[in-house]
Amino acid sequence: MDLKAEIREFLSTRRARITPERAGLPAWGGTHRRVPGLRREEVAMLAGVSVDYYTRLERGNLRGVSEEVLEALAEALQLDEAERLHLFDLTRAASASGAARSRARRVPPPQVRPAVQRILDAMPDTPALVRNGRLDVLAINLLGRALYSPMYDSPERPADQPVNSARFHFLDPAAQAYWGERWEKVAHDAVAILRAEAGRNPYDQGLTRLVGELSTRSEDFRRLWASHDVRLHRTGTKIFHHPAVGKLELDYEALMLPADIGLQMNVYTAAPGSPSADGLQLLASWAATTIVGHSDHLSTEETR
Repeated sequence: MDLKAEIREFLSTRRARITPERAGLPAWGGTHRRVPGLRREEVAMLAGVSVDYYTRLERGNLRGVSEEVLEALAEALQLDEAERLHLFDLTRAASASGAARSRARRVPPPQVRPAVQRILDAMPDTPALVRNGRLDVLAINLLGRALYSPMYDSPERPADQPVNSARFHFLDPAAQAYWGERWEKVAHDAVAILRAEAGRNPYDQGLTRLVGELSTRSEDFRRLWASHDVRLHRTGTKIFHHPAVGKLELDYEALMLPADIGLQMNVYTAAPGSPSADGLQLLASWAATTIVGHSDHLSTEETR
């Protein structure tokens, strides 16, 4: 990733969305303003820094910027929690030494420990999986495998790589039917998660390759990637249109794995007594007769 370009585009797109009225400033220039949002000098004034200093920041130079300045900048740009964390991640990456950057490039990808897989398998009535920050599914239980069967069955699934939900979403036409009318929202969320991961680890070569592939092959991905939006993926509701059991409305919780930095467990549940709870029971029966066995994203065995 080009870190300076990441910083420059993130700050400029955040500045462009804030109008003077929203910032509590008089709209000098009226309808003749040449920028859609705040001017650099207006952001500098709100953050309490000089125009030259803010210009330096927006040109991609965050190296050595203090926490106080970052907090003032986050307030001036009205950043939400995910955006504020992204700004701090970008600053840490920009301030890293050459040795630290080299170490980051050499860090091996995290592996799912057997104990974590046993936790997944101990929840037979609950779809659950473990993923990394670039949306690779590294481990999954049987019901989760059944829930995401269109992604596992996708012709876009590389034989020698983990299943990746962003690749499925943007490259496989089946994703449109799987997500239905919420396809655009899920697409935006996926890209925002990848963008946040790019801030945390701009030296992740796997992420760079994935973004390059999706940018080359998907106009929708290119459009959303250019927005520089970021998002935290902690809790919410997803609606699936499963080809075998129909519509499933499931709540999810993202559980971080403190011993495995960069990995999180996503667990899906349905409201008791709801049609989706009945649908999960039906999905479990379907999985028992369709998916013979599984261990991870590479060794799943299936019958058709």
